[in-house]
Amino acid sequence: MAKIGITETVLRDAHQSLLATRMTTEDMLPMLPLLDEIGFASLECWGGATFDSCLRFLNEDPWERLRTIRKNCPKTKLQMLFRGQNMLGYRHYSDDVVQYFVEKSVANGIDIIRIFDALNDVRNLDAAIKATKHEKAHLQAAISYTTGDVFTVDYYAKYAKRLENAGADSICIKDMAGLLTPYGTYELVKALKNAVKIPIQLHSHYTSGLASMVMLKGIEAGVDVIDTAISPLALGTSHPATESMVAALSGTKYDTGLDLKKLTGIRSYVDTLRTKYIESGLIDPKMLAVDANALLYQVPGGMLSNLVSQLKQAGQMDKLEEVLLEVPRVRKDAGYPPLVTPTSQIVGTQAVFNIIGGERYKMVTKEFKGLVRGEYGQTPVAIKEDFRKKIIGDDKPITCRPADLIKPELTKLRAEIPSEFVEQEEDVLSYAQFGQVALKFFEYRRNRKYGLDGELLDMQSKVHPV
Repeated sequence: MAKIGITETVLRDAHQSLLATRMTTEDMLPMLPLLDEIGFASLECWGGATFDSCLRFLNEDPWERLRTIRKNCPKTKLQMLFRGQNMLGYRHYSDDVVQYFVEKSVANGIDIIRIFDALNDVRNLDAAIKATKHEKAHLQAAISYTTGDVFTVDYYAKYAKRLENAGADSICIKDMAGLLTPYGTYELVKALKNAVKIPIQLHSHYTSGLASMVMLKGIEAGVDVIDTAISPLALGTSHPATESMVAALSGTKYDTGLDLKKLTGIRSYVDTLRTKYIESGLIDPKMLAVDANALLYQVPGGMLSNLVSQLKQAGQMDKLEEVLLEVPRVRKDAGYPPLVTPTSQIVGTQAVFNIIGGERYKMVTKEFKGLVRGEYGQTPVAIKEDFRKKIIGDDKPITCRPADLIKPELTKLRAEIPSEFVEQEEDVLSYAQFGQVALKFFEYRRNRKYGLDGELLDMQSKVHPV
């Protein structure tokens, strides 16, 4: 058997899971050359919530971050997470915007695009798949893993086959809530290996405490690549520790070929970041702990922190247990969507409203109405008609691919951005997804670059030649 590949997540999902995606590019820089020397199958470094966080909280250009990582990691494949028709935002975008985003992602350094849909509706992946194939990047199609009566091994095997037929170069089992169990993983991977001929990658969060065992049984069943995180930012709501998995497989037929001594240098540096983030309060110690209740509530770590935040703001933290019990009920009502962005936020917020409002569905969010109406695609289980009518009234449900109802919008979006803010073609894509947040960043970027009178603050021009 070929050696097991490792995708290192420290540059994206590890800090998204543990410190709300607040790692800065400056903090990444010292480890980039070290990461590039290890021999990882890929570095997962972009997409997901990194884009939003760069613009909203860090005053960074996410495109510049990608270019910086590419420059400092020339030897290793760079990987991103992409939500299909949702891209990295929170609504469906027109096909021309999706295509342009994929084009620019590859042009700026991305090699592998992991594409998923929150509802496992393959129609929502069509535009992203076509664009990725056109740009000749590696298309990794992900299965949003969850549990429930409909989510059988056969369901996942059939979905994997559809993804392979759609053009996937590899399949990722994306277990965002840490719901996989070791022996269940073995059975699932065996079924996928029988169903498809392309490589299988395994992604599981440590939330419930099972992920290392899940990885081992997945590897024994035939998984080709696993996702891990360097140990100071591993475990808890993050991933199994990279060094631990490398050591566990060392000397076996599954040996990763990676050098533990080389990993020590990265571990030492990331450990200083962990200390800094804990002292600053960015890492909540709760995020570092195992919570086996995740198996009962099926709530991903990021969703849990959102629920806690909403209840704190409402002054009703004592209702957390009730909200966690309400989440599966809301999910059932809404057709059993897997809980991953954006459905995790939609279902979670509605569960909060149901509990603090004192009556179920007395207050209904716009996003929950959209989910029930079909704006996000087809749910895994059909929503009961009486419930749909209760939530959306006489509104007509959407049964087609939702993006078919969206007119091309790239030209319109370009026209909306003040010309003095545009510094690169990619800016329209930042604006498309994050609107006012992006404009605020563009203004910050311009003010940093220009003086109040509009003159460029180029210090080099003020230095007289010797």
